[in-house]
Amino acid sequence: MKLVSDYFGCMVFDDSVMQERLSPEIYESLKRTIKHGRSLNLSVANAVATAMKEWAVSLGATHYTHWFQPLTGITAEKHDSFISPADGGKIIMEFSGKELVKGETDASSFPSGGLRATFEARGYTAWDATSYAFIKDGVLCIPTAFCSYGGDALDQKTPLLRSMEALNRQALRVLKLFGNEEVTSVKTTVGPEQEYFLVDKDVFKQRKDLIYTGRTLFGAPPPKGQELESHYYGVIEPRVQAFMNDLNEELWKLGVLAKTEHNEAAPAQHELAPIFTTTNIAADHNQLTMEIMQKIAKKHDMVCLLHEKPFDGVNGSGKHNNWSISTNLGANLLEPGDTPQTNAQFLLFLCAVLKAVDDYQDLLRISVATAGNDRRLGAHEAPPAVVSIFLGAELTEILESIEKDEPYGTKETELLRVGVHTLPKFPKDTTDRNRTSPFAFTGNKFEFRMLGSSASVSGPNTVINTAVAEILRQFADELEKASDFESALHDLIRRIVTEHKRIIFNGNGYDDAWLAEAKKRGLTNLATTPDALPHFIDEKNVALFTTHKVYTEREMHSRLEIQLGSYCQLINIEAKTMVDMAKKEILPAVSEYTQLLSSTILSKKSVCESLDCTYEKETLTEICGLTAEAHKQVKALEKALNGTRKIMDTATLSVYYKDKVLPVMAKLRTAADKLENLVSTEYWPIPTYGDLLFEI
Repeated sequence: MKLVSDYFGCMVFDDSVMQERLSPEIYESLKRTIKHGRSLNLSVANAVATAMKEWAVSLGATHYTHWFQPLTGITAEKHDSFISPADGGKIIMEFSGKELVKGETDASSFPSGGLRATFEARGYTAWDATSYAFIKDGVLCIPTAFCSYGGDALDQKTPLLRSMEALNRQALRVLKLFGNEEVTSVKTTVGPEQEYFLVDKDVFKQRKDLIYTGRTLFGAPPPKGQELESHYYGVIEPRVQAFMNDLNEELWKLGVLAKTEHNEAAPAQHELAPIFTTTNIAADHNQLTMEIMQKIAKKHDMVCLLHEKPFDGVNGSGKHNNWSISTNLGANLLEPGDTPQTNAQFLLFLCAVLKAVDDYQDLLRISVATAGNDRRLGAHEAPPAVVSIFLGAELTEILESIEKDEPYGTKETELLRVGVHTLPKFPKDTTDRNRTSPFAFTGNKFEFRMLGSSASVSGPNTVINTAVAEILRQFADELEKASDFESALHDLIRRIVTEHKRIIFNGNGYDDAWLAEAKKRGLTNLATTPDALPHFIDEKNVALFTTHKVYTEREMHSRLEIQLGSYCQLINIEAKTMVDMAKKEILPAVSEYTQLLSSTILSKKSVCESLDCTYEKETLTEICGLTAEAHKQVKALEKALNGTRKIMDTATLSVYYKDKVLPVMAKLRTAADKLENLVSTEYWPIPTYGDLLFEI
C-alpha cells in the first residue's frame, strides 16, 4: 500500500528537491530570488535549469512548457522537447537558463481587448519562481506570467502578483507602527473550495447543450430533486469515491493540498477543499485542480461539470475563497489576539477589510461577474449580488462598543480604548457560520462566497489585495503623522466603524427584505454582468489600480472589453444551441409523438366511435398548443440573434443580450420543458434531469 507521505509532491521541483540537486551557493541564490523577487543571473539560471531538466528527465519527462493563465479562463501551454542535435545524427537533452526564465510564444490568438493588433503576435512568458515547477503528463511545467511585446499583462497571474506586492508594501508600513520591525514580508493566503457536478459520460454525449455550453438549456425538474436533503454529506457512491481517490492521488503528486471531499447539496454535486496556501500558488493549484478533475472524470466514464448553474431548479456550484493575511514569521493578521497591542493590530486590519469592501463593493461584484454566475447569485443557494460583510454577534458588539466609547462586556469598568485596555479573548467559533453572506468572517479569515465554480481565483484576489492595500496606505499615511499613536489609532478605528458599519449584515442574505434594507443603506446592487462590468473603469477604480501599479489604464480597458465580449459570445452560443436543439431534436420528436396520438385516436374511432379518447385528445391539444408556442419562440430567438449583427459596441451588445435574447430563451425553454412532461419517454430525444442527476 502506498503511503501518501511517500509520494506527496513527487512531481514537484520543490524546496527539498532544490536542496538535493543544487549546490549550496546556487540554492541560496535561488531562495533569495524566491523570497525577495530578485532576478537570477545567467550562471545561476543555467545551473537551476540543468538541475530541473535532469530531475524531470529522470521522472520520464521529454518536454517542457511555460505554463500560463491567459484571459481565456483556462491555462495554456506550448510544449518544447529537451532534445538538441549532436554529432553523428544523435541528440542530447538540453535546457538552458535563458529558456527557463523567459519564453516567447505566439500571442495573436489570445484575448487582448485591443492591446495589440492581430499582426502584433509576439508574447513573452516569464518564470514565476515563487510557484514550484511540476511535471504533468510527462511535461515539465514552469509557472509563468504572460505579457505582450509592449509589456502589457495578458494574463491573470501578473496583476495578482502585482497586487500581492502592493499589499505587502502597505502592510509592512502599518506593522512597523506597532513596533514589528522583525517582519520582512506579508503575504495573502487563500484556500479555494471547489464545487462541481459529475454526470455519466454516455448521457452527457447525448446533450448538445452540455457539450457546447456546459449547462442544460432545456430540462424539466425530475420528481425528486434535492428536497429531502439526503445527498448533502451523504455516503459517497463507489463510482464517485473511486474518482475522488484517483483525483486525490494525482493532486497530491503535484503538491496540491487537497484536504476535504464530500457530497454537496444537489444530486450529483460534490466539493473538494484544499488547505490554504500563498495566493498565487493557490491560484495555480486551483487551475490544476479543475483541469485534473475533468481529466480523471473521463477515465471513470464520467464528465465533470464546472458551470455555475448546469441544472435549473437545483443548487449551482460556487468556489468559496478563504482569504487571509500572514507575516513571514507565521502570524495571521486576522487572528484576534490576547494582548492590547495585538488586539489593536487585529482591529486595524479588520477595519481595513471593512472599509475596503465598502469602498470597492462594486469591484468585488465585478470580479465574479460572468454569464454563468449571474444564474447562481441570489438564487437562494448563493449570496445575493449585493456585497456585505458578516462579522458575527460578538465581534459586531465589540465594534459597536468602540464606536460608542462604551465598555464592552461585564468586566470592563472604563471606556474601551483601543491599545490601552485588553479586549476579551475572541475565540474563533463564538458565532455560527452565515452561509448566505458574500463576505463572511470565519475566525481568522474572510470567506468570499460569490465566486463561480469555473472562475480563476486570480481576478477576485487581485481586487481584494489591491483594495485592502489602498486602505492600509491611507491608514499608514494618517498614523505616521500622528503625535500620539494610541489616541490616533483609537480615533481612526472608531471613525472607520462609524462610517462603514453599513456594510455589516449578520442576517439572512436570501431574504428579500435584505435587498430593500441594503438599498436604504446605499449599498450597490449590480444584478447582472452587463450592469456590473462597465463600472470597472469608473474613475475611483482606475485610480485604485493605477496608483498601486496593479493594472495600467490600458490593461483595465482591455479587460473590460474581453469580459463584455466573453459574456456576449457565451449567450450567443447558448442561444444558437437552443435553436439547433429545438429545430433538429425537440420539435421533430414532438411532431412524431403527436402523429402517434393522432393515429391512436383515429384507430380507436375506426374500431368504435364510442371509445373514450379523452386522454389522447386532451394531450394532443395541449401538445399542439405548446408546440406552436415553442416554434414561435424559436423564430423570435432567431430574430433576436439577427439583431445582434447591427450592434458594434460590446457594452451595448451585452445589454441587448440581457434584455432581448435571454428573455426569449427563457420562453422557449418554458414551452419545451412543459412538452417534456407530456411526451412519452420513448419519444423524448434527450436525456432528462433524472437521467443526468441520478445515473451515477
